[in-house]
Amino acid sequence: MFQIDPGWFQIDPWLVAIVAIGIAAFLAVAIIWGIRAHRRQASAGREELMGKTAEVLIALEPKGVVLIEGERWTAISEKGRVKPGEEVIITKVDGLKLWVTKKE
Repeated sequence: MFQIDPGWFQIDPWLVAIVAIGIAAFLAVAIIWGIRAHRRQASAGREELMGKTAEVLIALEPKGVVLIEGERWTAISEKGRVKPGEEVIITKVDGLKLWVTKKE
């Protein structure tokens, strides 16, 4: 039949070492990034709106609309009327409504 030379099927030990080191490095980086992602606090949502500045689109008397980070929100002024174009500071988030005060 056929004679097969066993030397054809040998794998270079350096190749095995380089591939193993590459896989270990990839896994180490992936695990480190995963841990960092889980430790980082969320930077979006209702919790992040507190204390931020918004611009009034529709006058607040006391209810109106403000624009914050490109989003329109229903807002309620805690103190008096606020004209369109003025800036307000978000003091409280209640569901989908923002409670705001006029920026001094």
